[in-house]
Amino acid sequence: MSTDQDRPAVRAAIIVRNMSDGTIIQIIVVLASVLISITLHEMMHAFTSHWLGDDTAQMHGRLTLNPLAHIDPFLTVLMPVTLALIGAPPIGAAKPVPFNPSRVKWGEYGAALVGLAGPLTNLVLAIIAGLWVRFVIGYEGLPTDVLLTFMVVNLSFFVFNMIPFPPLDGSRALFAVAPEPLRDLMASIERTGIMGFMLFFFLLYPFLGTVIGATVETLGAWILGISLL
Repeated sequence: MSTDQDRPAVRAAIIVRNMSDGTIIQIIVVLASVLISITLHEMMHAFTSHWLGDDTAQMHGRLTLNPLAHIDPFLTVLMPVTLALIGAPPIGAAKPVPFNPSRVKWGEYGAALVGLAGPLTNLVLAIIAGLWVRFVIGYEGLPTDVLLTFMVVNLSFFVFNMIPFPPLDGSRALFAVAPEPLRDLMASIERTGIMGFMLFFFLLYPFLGTVIGATVETLGAWILGISLL
């Protein structure tokens, strides 16, 4: 059972503290966290693709830490900041990294590794930020709030992108092991592009938001060593 002393840390770990107030500093912290997180996410897609033998991402200028090469104004900036301001998990995405699955090593398993590289990068960043709070600086003060915001953003990106719905990264892992009929269905969905994704997102967001928020809460508490009971 959590004590009164634990509760401020739990609250800080799960949500962006007082983000609904919408102060300039809070918006800047969320936006900076989003840009850093999404840039590393996309660059690791490109790096893994290049490492496995496909130079498509490099030729399109995506093997870079320049955020301008990766951001989508709506999905990368407006959507996660708006969600954070209303107290929802700050999920988002960037421009998809182009790669040719037929050119990477190990076929569909290599393509799955390319897909997983991004969200796993976000998970590692979240763990580093959370452990720094837990073992180094403690649960109070502005640096803590900044790191916890960074942790929540990265956990949100990790959980959201692991959903196995095209074109989210989790769909690549599922595609590698799915039977042929399911692969055909996933390929059909992916061909609908951003419109299919947005329809899926907005129709199911009430359910997705609850599941993502609960998962982020659980992971955040686990990283910080805090009981939610």
